[in-house]
Amino acid sequence: MQIREKNVIMHCDFYDIRILSGYSTTIVLDNEKIEEITNNFMSSAGIRALSAGSWGFVTTDDLENLDSALRSAEELSASINRVAPRAKVSLAPISGKAVSMKLPIKEDPRDVPIEEKIELIRDIEKHARIDGVSSTTVAYSESCVKVNYQSSEGLDLEHTMFRTGFGVTAIASDGTTHQSGRKSRFGVCGYELFKKYDAPSLAEKAGTVATELLRARQPEGGTIPCVLDPELAGVFIHEAVGHAAEADLVIEDSSILAGRIGEQIASPQITVYDDPTLREYGYYPFDSEGVPAERTMLIDCGVLKSYLHSRETAGRLAGDCRDCEGVGGGNARAQGCSIPIPRMSNTFIANGDMSFEEMIEELRDGVYLKGSRGGQVNTGEGIFQFNSELGFVVRNGEVCEMLRDVSLSGQTLEILKNIAAVGNDLAFHSGRCGKSRQTVPVSDGSPHILISSAVVGGSG
Repeated sequence: MQIREKNVIMHCDFYDIRILSGYSTTIVLDNEKIEEITNNFMSSAGIRALSAGSWGFVTTDDLENLDSALRSAEELSASINRVAPRAKVSLAPISGKAVSMKLPIKEDPRDVPIEEKIELIRDIEKHARIDGVSSTTVAYSESCVKVNYQSSEGLDLEHTMFRTGFGVTAIASDGTTHQSGRKSRFGVCGYELFKKYDAPSLAEKAGTVATELLRARQPEGGTIPCVLDPELAGVFIHEAVGHAAEADLVIEDSSILAGRIGEQIASPQITVYDDPTLREYGYYPFDSEGVPAERTMLIDCGVLKSYLHSRETAGRLAGDCRDCEGVGGGNARAQGCSIPIPRMSNTFIANGDMSFEEMIEELRDGVYLKGSRGGQVNTGEGIFQFNSELGFVVRNGEVCEMLRDVSLSGQTLEILKNIAAVGNDLAFHSGRCGKSRQTVPVSDGSPHILISSAVVGGSG
């Protein structure tokens, strides 16, 4: 699709246009009743224009008059630059060339009748409602979005992608205490997701966790060694490290990792990547600036190697980041037609060589923490607090009684250096990540990890 004729004089230094079209469907079943069935359709564009150091940005649903919207963005950027001029922005050059693509799927969700989808989530809900479970919620989602990207540098790219998934929550109560279990699976795929994963079995596990947590005790708390399962370790590396590695936060001096490229910030056991080329939930073939997706090594054997960049942040930090790996953008992402900002994709700790059984034996006495119930992190101060879904006392190298309402807290850099062992069982968990009022699909990954010393306490 050609937006602007090549012989038209530009009134800005750079512009780009992202056109999004597609749909999304959501079905929510709450306590056996259909709470929501929504179909949303998208056909809109986000347009940026850069004049010296100022960006103008507009969105429009009128795809027949994109040239007019582009002129508005150009005029806005020029006006901002006149009123409040900033240092000229130098966009990092794009290395490599992205290609247009349509990600193949095996089963188009649009070919599955809505009645069949409702029957599926009813079956999922039924399996979650085991004895002792008092409340259940099941949510199904699917989407298909085509993105067309064009720029004043001559790029004209397109990709089409499906995303499908579900989440189930079960709540159990003994009259005074409520506990919940949750399972979910999301993928860059079609309806075949439900052939890959046994959704009813996962729902039953959610119900089982909720009921068993009612009988679990709270932790005594203290500074002790612990093992984190892949889900909680993935959340830790995403929240405490991945966000701190986003270059806009580094530039704003809101990251504990600012100025630390080349430093040993973690145990030599730890290597961390962000990789949008993996067919996990954070996959994309090119980012929201047309930069080809590629793997970025954030930490190499404990040494900080790079940040996650847009073209602007890469251009700004290039002179101060000579040792960075892969400086040149590739991690600018946007929700819908919003402004692209540096974001994670699929962020994970690479495999080590220890089995889970060896790790528990090595732990000897401590706690084993599983799953995540969210938490909070301050990337500028480098402190965090996460809540695990459940835990277990480990005594004499044996996994013993269950714990509930367990939290993990500490200083990011201290915990990174206290990682004593990394497992060989890397697994990913998918979700959506929020930042600057935008949410994007991501995956967090990790093997089991052993932390020699961490603050564990009650979160209830």
